[in-house]
Amino acid sequence: MIRVLVADDQALLRGSFRVLVDSAPGLQVIGEAANGVEAVEFATRELPDVVLMDVRMPEMDGIEATKRICGAPETAGVRVLILTTFDLDAYVFSALRGGASGFLLKDTPPTELLTAIKVIADGDGLLAPSVTRRLIAEFSRRPEPATTPARALGGVTEREREVLGLVARGLSNTEIAAHLHLSLATVKTHVGHLLAKLNSRDRAQLVIVAYESGLAIAGKPVT
Repeated sequence: MIRVLVADDQALLRGSFRVLVDSAPGLQVIGEAANGVEAVEFATRELPDVVLMDVRMPEMDGIEATKRICGAPETAGVRVLILTTFDLDAYVFSALRGGASGFLLKDTPPTELLTAIKVIADGDGLLAPSVTRRLIAEFSRRPEPATTPARALGGVTEREREVLGLVARGLSNTEIAAHLHLSLATVKTHVGHLLAKLNSRDRAQLVIVAYESGLAIAGKPVT
């Protein structure tokens, strides 16, 4: 059973998410939080598998709550799925850098949200492809230098760099396999190696590495 915490300051939305999640086989909402402080406290106490995290909440927003949950050793195994209204929310990059494993819009179809929870719980990262591509375009337009040093890609092979660049552009493993003329199993192996070499816990974190290394911005668009 995948245990879910719903964190949102709107009671109606919390209730709606609870009904939806509880209706799905293998999923169960074990608690609700009306702000980031409650989310952190509950996650620390109950260790849910996945937190559905709103961005804008009182007392402590979802970004700070995500950083605290994902950054604490006792809750390192808790996955955070960010839900927000805007696909170019100014805080999305901060949330992913803070350790969030996924990002979806609140108007995502119910079946896709349920699938996303299962994907996140299984240890994979998930970003809506349109969101990933728009984020890359947004950061490509920014003239100012990065606020953090570029992350080194030492030990990463040229083929793995190609795969990383495509992951950061929002391509699925199947799409990467077709683009590079590789088998799906080979692509999965490359992604696994990247996760290990770059100390990334899931696919979403690979996107952050690609941003911070400049790989995602420097690469040519996929056609």
